Amino acid sequence: MTYVVTDACIRCKYMDCVEVCPVDCFYEGENMLVISPSQCIDCGVCEPECPPEAIHPDSDPGMEGWVKFNAEYAEKWPNIFMKKDPPTDAAEWDGVPDKYPAQFSEDPGEGD
Repeated sequence: MTYVVTDACIRCKYMDCVEVCPVDCFYEGENMLVISPSQCIDCGVCEPECPPEAIHPDSDPGMEGWVKFNAEYAEKWPNIFMKKDPPTDAAEWDGVPDKYPAQFSEDPGEGD
């Protein structure tokens, strides 16, 4: 099993999850994070740290596509293991439903 990041992270990109991950399996896009399914050790410490509740176990219904999505972008984006400030408008986007694909950016973030 692994954990995955869903579209609830888009434009919020809080990084509390990054700070607690013991294996540094988060990767940074311009406006969201993903988890590398091949690196995740299924410890679950990231899930309760996510303010918009964007992190879910892959065993939850409907997560199959998000597993593929996270795996694809973890290969393209830089690794991140240090918490940074969220976007200045993160609170405005927190709780907005169905942000993918309209708000998603394929561009990589800065990483560490």
